Amino acid sequence: MNRLINIGFGNVVNSGKIIGIISPDAAPVKRMIQSAKDSGMAIDATCGRRTKAVIVLENGFIMLSCLLPETIAGRINQREQAEPDIQ
Repeated sequence: MNRLINIGFGNVVNSGKIIGIISPDAAPVKRMIQSAKDSGMAIDATCGRRTKAVIVLENGFIMLSCLLPETIAGRINQREQAEPDIQ
C-alpha cells in the first residue's frame, strides 16, 4: 500500500514511488538537478529554503526538499514499522 510522507512545509510524496533519497552536495547530483529543472522534471518543495535532499521518483521526476535525507528516510521507516503491509 502506498503512503504519503511529509517532506516539509505540508508537502507530501507517495512513498511507493520513491527510488532514492540523496544529498545534493556532489557535483553529479547538482548537474542532475539542473538538467531536471531545464526539462521541467524537477518539483521544488523547499519553499525558498536551501535544498538538503533530492528525492528521485520512479517516473523520472525529482523532488527537492529542505529536510535532510536521514529525516525523510526516518519518516518512511517509522511509518512502515507502525503499519506493516498485509499480504
